[in-house]
Amino acid sequence: MPNQDTTRRLRPLTISQDVNSFHGLQTISNYNTSRVDATEENLQKAYKNMLAQQQTENEKLATYRAAADAARLAEWEFHNAVLAMKEAVRGQYGSDSDQAQAVGLKKKSDRKRPTRKKTVALALSPA
Repeated sequence: MPNQDTTRRLRPLTISQDVNSFHGLQTISNYNTSRVDATEENLQKAYKNMLAQQQTENEKLATYRAAADAARLAEWEFHNAVLAMKEAVRGQYGSDSDQAQAVGLKKKSDRKRPTRKKTVALALSPA
């Protein structure tokens, strides 16, 4: 048997087929094997362990998603508070103040005035 890459997940179809095979084995009354890893007790133990680990994964995934949502909302709340603070600084000290520049705003006097672009006339050469 070739080496198995256990770093990747099995496809759900494969797991479903394995579970069906395991349930089918339970209908065989005279199953007996000398392979320790293929005994019915070992299969039962592995199946219960898989279900427990999947349940643990789902619980932790739900906890992770809830934590990620809470962090995302906290980031937005902080961002909106900073925007409100910048507006308050601009309103209190003016848009051309050193205080506005200290909170990350650009001074009004530092803004470059827009310049008109000159149009280049194409000289048509007689053909």
